[in-house]
Amino acid sequence: MLRSLFQFTFNAGRKDPEKLMQDSNIFFRQLIVRVLAAALLLTGCAGSPPGSGVAKVVSRALDEPEKTRLGQRFLAAANAQEGKSGFQLVQAGIDGLLIRLQLIAAAEKTLDLQYYIFRADRTGRLLTQAVLLAADRGVRVRLLIDDGDTEPGDEQLAALTHHQQIEVRIFNPFRYRGKSKFVRGLEFATNLRRLDYRMHNKLLVVDNALALVGGRNVANEYFQIDPELRFADEDAIAAGMIVRRLSANFDDFWNSELSVPASALDAGPGAEGNLKRLRDALTREQSDEDVPWLDFLKRSKAGEPLASILSGARPLVWARAELVADSPEKRQVVSGERFGSLMAPLVVHRASEINEELLIVSPFLIPGPEGMELLGALRSKKASVRVLTNSLESTSEIAAHAGYMRYRVPMLTQGIELYEIRARPGKAKGSGESRESLRWGTFSLHAKLFVFDRKALFVGSMNFDQRSRHLNTEVGLIIESQTLAEQAAKRFEAMTLPENAYRVALKSGAAGREAQLIWVTQEGGRTVAYDVEPAQSEDQRAKAKLLSVIAPEKEL
Repeated sequence: MLRSLFQFTFNAGRKDPEKLMQDSNIFFRQLIVRVLAAALLLTGCAGSPPGSGVAKVVSRALDEPEKTRLGQRFLAAANAQEGKSGFQLVQAGIDGLLIRLQLIAAAEKTLDLQYYIFRADRTGRLLTQAVLLAADRGVRVRLLIDDGDTEPGDEQLAALTHHQQIEVRIFNPFRYRGKSKFVRGLEFATNLRRLDYRMHNKLLVVDNALALVGGRNVANEYFQIDPELRFADEDAIAAGMIVRRLSANFDDFWNSELSVPASALDAGPGAEGNLKRLRDALTREQSDEDVPWLDFLKRSKAGEPLASILSGARPLVWARAELVADSPEKRQVVSGERFGSLMAPLVVHRASEINEELLIVSPFLIPGPEGMELLGALRSKKASVRVLTNSLESTSEIAAHAGYMRYRVPMLTQGIELYEIRARPGKAKGSGESRESLRWGTFSLHAKLFVFDRKALFVGSMNFDQRSRHLNTEVGLIIESQTLAEQAAKRFEAMTLPENAYRVALKSGAAGREAQLIWVTQEGGRTVAYDVEPAQSEDQRAKAKLLSVIAPEKEL
């Protein structure tokens, strides 16, 4: 609403007074009508999600994954490892897309997908086509999507519900299913307590035998093919007993009262259908030689990187691991109303056990009192704490950066090393990124990693911020592997090179909350220090400063 008012005012300044008066009268009449219509539409939307009373079938993960090809492939190795599971990190964005396409293509019996974002863009439609092909060959598909960002892909999800092998459920849905951001925003504002609670999980499980867990959603930027924005991210592919625990957590969410069948929701004009129309569109897109995504399809069919994992050419690392995840009813668990699991305390406890070094990679960094207490305790025992997050110029969420700004001086005062990724990194070697991915658009951090004494690591969906702790559900793994921890640490070292990141420091002689900051980096082989925060524009810098004063921390 505020954005509409700003845009109207900006454009109106270029018009003559009489036309301005006419436009303003029309604008405000339309605004009043919209407010009244939205208020009527959203009356009674508080409380339980729409459609939550609809009967739904309880379903579970595949009972005997060992009877599938993927399950059989790792059965002997898992039995020989005495409780360990197999892992491999997936760092490059294109590998994240290819391995998803290949895992879906390899499914025989069941396919479970759980995502915060599943857009109908280039990559989302590639994965949708793969899901449809799996369903066509008899695979049972369960697709669970949070409703915080479904509007760009609503029709696609609605169409999938018409396939007899596919069921789509929406976590904590909005009542309004149309395209008006104004009405959707109004519903959010009038039902903040319920709709502010989101499922931030990212998980894909095939035949209850192989799983992919980490930070990537389904959208172009997460696989680094968006021309404007590219995220550095991380997944872990998993085999063995840990997959059954991940599936059990998926089942909890799938069968939760907050997960509503998409077929029970009003999907909006034209969204009723039609699976055939979706199939035809996908077929046309993927047969058009001018469409650039055909290269991804060819590379996917070539089999890598999954083929090397299955053949043993890229062997899995076998290690003990712990599933760390929030229950779907996280708020009730926090309040003591229900029994369940909470993720953040488990990760914090593991971090508190380190003796020498903690590495943190978090795109959104708002430690809060609990986080500062942890970091202070680690520094008091002389442990090194090094943190990589987004710079203002690289962030995709200015509000989150505004919250982080409040913590820079306190963290630096404690002796924590603080790095901010540049929007244009200068060196790809060792970073898990290709040279091409650093040459265009805005480069941004999205991976969520903790490395504990270079002997173990956390990888998952949880940021080191207040939303992940209090308002979002999350899922991840703590893997007790020195090999994988060293891989993650090596990437951290490469990403924090002076060519790739700003090292944030207190200006010499400065102290206290009013201390001045400097951003030290390397450009053209020369060390450069900025005493004004690097940003895309003065406008971006001004917005961040304003939000750092007014934005409520618990929402960030």
